[in-house]
Amino acid sequence: MNAPAPAQRAFLFDMDGTIVDNMAFHTTSWLAFFERHGHALDADAFFRDTAGRQGHEIIAKYLGEDADHVTLLAEKEIVYRELYGPHLATVAGFDRLIASARQAGVGLVVGTAAPAENIAFTLDGLDLRHRFDAIVGAADVERGKPHPDVFLKGALLAGALPHNCIVFEDAPLGVEAARRAGMRVVVLTTTLPAEAFAAFDNVIAIVPDFSSLDVDALFASVAPALAPHHQ
Repeated sequence: MNAPAPAQRAFLFDMDGTIVDNMAFHTTSWLAFFERHGHALDADAFFRDTAGRQGHEIIAKYLGEDADHVTLLAEKEIVYRELYGPHLATVAGFDRLIASARQAGVGLVVGTAAPAENIAFTLDGLDLRHRFDAIVGAADVERGKPHPDVFLKGALLAGALPHNCIVFEDAPLGVEAARRAGMRVVVLTTTLPAEAFAAFDNVIAIVPDFSSLDVDALFASVAPALAPHHQ
């Protein structure tokens, strides 16, 4: 009798702050945007309160539920692209890791809170879209992080069960979303120090970039599977 085919495995990457080290530019552009609208915000507090949130949630938090978030988000994105465009680049070791993952038959997914326009700016600007099996963004799920929807949908599209997935994240809300989905996480300290993730039991590694990561070693560290915490 032939042995059963191995279960599909997948890597799920948050985009901003993970594939690209851009969160400082996002924060700067948000602060400049809100200053135009009469709000002077502290950068550290703003990031803690909003990292992983979808743009319309951030608009509602500071400008109210009735604000025209479509128009306002377009305004903010113009500021962001002007600031970050000249610096667009992947985090060190990313290209090597996804090439190794592809050779090992690991599915590759982007799971981000970003809108379609920002996904296009980053992935198309770096010619990365074709490297992924699925891309799940803010428009593809009803609930943003810390809800698990974006990662669960990404795993489904990759044909992988949650316990066979590893998420790459830079924000506590994203780590919590993965925990609720029953997925392990590799944290990148592009945005916050390691101490910010001390409370999470689903973190298997904390690294400054992708350079030291090995595909087989990562999957060897994910057993036993986490129990999902779907909400």
